[in-house]
Amino acid sequence: MKKLIFLFVLMFMFSCGDYIDQPKNLVPEDKMSEILADMAINDQATFMFQNTNLESGTRFILKTHNVKPDDFVESFKYYVVKQKMSDIADEAQKKLLKKDPKADQYVKDKIKKNLNVPTFAR
Repeated sequence: MKKLIFLFVLMFMFSCGDYIDQPKNLVPEDKMSEILADMAINDQATFMFQNTNLESGTRFILKTHNVKPDDFVESFKYYVVKQKMSDIADEAQKKLLKKDPKADQYVKDKIKKNLNVPTFAR
């Protein structure tokens, strides 16, 4: 009887492999990194210009990438649970550094001073 219970418990553990199902309209990883890079730029713009609206900027970014907000949220949750979000965020940081050479030089200066540096830049 104990062997039978152990077998059922073992089967149950291996049958539940995924915590979350893949969303129906999953945003691809490369597109997700582009969206995150654009959102980081939008976030800095709202920091620099206090009268701008972060929400309208986010809606504009999602609209230009042809992604629905619900699809973005579900994809974000999926990538976080699957532990892929850090790779996507690193790729977004690389894209930001390519877009802004001044930021690239700033990160290189921080590396020389050994201050707070992203892991991909080392």
